[in-house]
Amino acid sequence: MMQPNLLALYGLKFNPFAQDIPVEAVFVPPKLDHFCWRIENSMAREGGFAMVHGDPGCGKSVTLRLLHQRLMRVPDLMVGSIAHPQSNLADFYRELSDIFTVPLKPHNRWGGFKALRERWLAHMEASRRRCVLLIDEAQEMAVPALSELRLLAQARFDSQLLLCVVLAGDARLPEKFSREDLIPLGSRIRCRLALESASIDELQACLDHLLAAAGNATLMTTPLRQTLCEHAAGNYRILMNLAGELLAQAAQRELPQIDEKLYLEIYSATQSRRARR
Repeated sequence: MMQPNLLALYGLKFNPFAQDIPVEAVFVPPKLDHFCWRIENSMAREGGFAMVHGDPGCGKSVTLRLLHQRLMRVPDLMVGSIAHPQSNLADFYRELSDIFTVPLKPHNRWGGFKALRERWLAHMEASRRRCVLLIDEAQEMAVPALSELRLLAQARFDSQLLLCVVLAGDARLPEKFSREDLIPLGSRIRCRLALESASIDELQACLDHLLAAAGNATLMTTPLRQTLCEHAAGNYRILMNLAGELLAQAAQRELPQIDEKLYLEIYSATQSRRARR
């Protein structure tokens, strides 16, 4: 987070290019809004698996942040998230025990299996909604844990869904579901959001939105915004890194506005050094 004096220099409420921007300031394209709406209004009631996948920097983790905030506003809805997707099966059960406040004995997997399902069934009967489990970096999950999650989340010969699970991961995640032992889980994914490279117009809309939300829509000149979006390779993270570096340099020099001149000065010099090496 930027220091208060740097924020005051440009009249910013927060650093628009930091990773920890307020969720309310997140740029929400229509397809992302539809995905979140479907989880909140359909799958949280019906249960099942959903998946978000895409290249690094395309917005998977931001999607989960946005979805988590929206779900937390729903009355009587229990929302949990997996912090360590690489866990083995025993530790996976321990984490589920902690998330859903169900006391489990690691040596008694059947007891844990039964207790978790009873907890989810009780929540369904009380609120008419399924508990929701969000898993970021799901491509790191072990196959036994994914298979166990599929069995945990279903009952009555697969006719009753006990849990809503949202998996987010890079391109390895959909590839993982092509494995023979994970095909049963892959076939149960009811809702998918594929995050692809953003267009220049989408990047510019995101940049304009963030600057306005942060409180200074004219922080960057229009030509600079266009230049940044053209050089971001369709990736939101690259765009934020480029813009964040310019903001830091401009604040250090106390420039009134960030323009193309600063961009050329910084990045042309960087490219020249790389070329010499």
